[in-house]
Amino acid sequence: MFTIGDFARYGRVSARMLRHYDAIGLLRPARTDPVSGYRFYEAAQLARLNRIIALKDLGFSLQQVGAILDEQVSVPELRGMLRLRQAELEEALTAAGARLAQVEARLRTIESEGRMSADDVVVKRTETVLLAELSGIAASYGPEDIGPVIQPLYDELCRRLAAAGVTAAGPGLAYYEDVPEESTGSTGSTGSAGSTNGGGSDAVVVHAGMVVTPEALAKAGAKTDGSSSGRSGTPTPTGLGFDVVTLPGLDCAATVVHHGPMSRILPTAQNLAHWIDANGYRSAGYARELYLECPPDQEKWITEIQEPVVRA
Repeated sequence: MFTIGDFARYGRVSARMLRHYDAIGLLRPARTDPVSGYRFYEAAQLARLNRIIALKDLGFSLQQVGAILDEQVSVPELRGMLRLRQAELEEALTAAGARLAQVEARLRTIESEGRMSADDVVVKRTETVLLAELSGIAASYGPEDIGPVIQPLYDELCRRLAAAGVTAAGPGLAYYEDVPEESTGSTGSTGSAGSTNGGGSDAVVVHAGMVVTPEALAKAGAKTDGSSSGRSGTPTPTGLGFDVVTLPGLDCAATVVHHGPMSRILPTAQNLAHWIDANGYRSAGYARELYLECPPDQEKWITEIQEPVVRA
């Protein structure tokens, strides 16, 4: 047998922790001296101690750990608990990664202030495009809220296009608008495409689109070819699991090319804002994002930011 000090050393825990486990009935000593009160443990009890520590590190409460070890939880229930904890840890890891990316983006923004050349910005008119799209709502226009919404939208859109036999005819294009007043209860803007939110809600509608042709849609059996889908800029269901929209071009857009993942778009976007302000323009709505190249390695992504502008 081992004294509590020796057992604690072998188990890489504190004697105080072992006393607590004894007090709550989670790990009783093999023997307690009736006179001195000294606790003694057996080597076989290290197995239970290891399980206690492992389950506690997974985030289970000591009460839950006791129930699991005493077989008060069935195997299917235990499996469900472990899967739930696994999902929680993965979600926390993803969130921490996103926060880290935003810290890096802010640092890059500070480091790059005033470094962008005027040659990096091109003012031009953009063309009207026909898009197949899916949409969702992000809590804000910040990259930390846009990213978790737009990436799944594009993944699902590509899957549905493939299932319908529709091949994209051009790059992806994302655009944004305010959430309509009736969706948020806000007293602000009702949110036409390209508007900026003036109400109490920070939420935005995220449109994830891919350029397609009317011929491809017709061949797939879409209910509309997009050219007669009603008012221009209004998404219309196709019956194929995605909408189609004729998105009007921008009469005047200040554009700049961003290299790298969208999680680091902030420095590029803010440099563009400095250029707009310094050159006698003002923003006329949310910027669009034209995904020119999107290989598996996001460091090699090339995206054109298209900000609608008017003379100030």
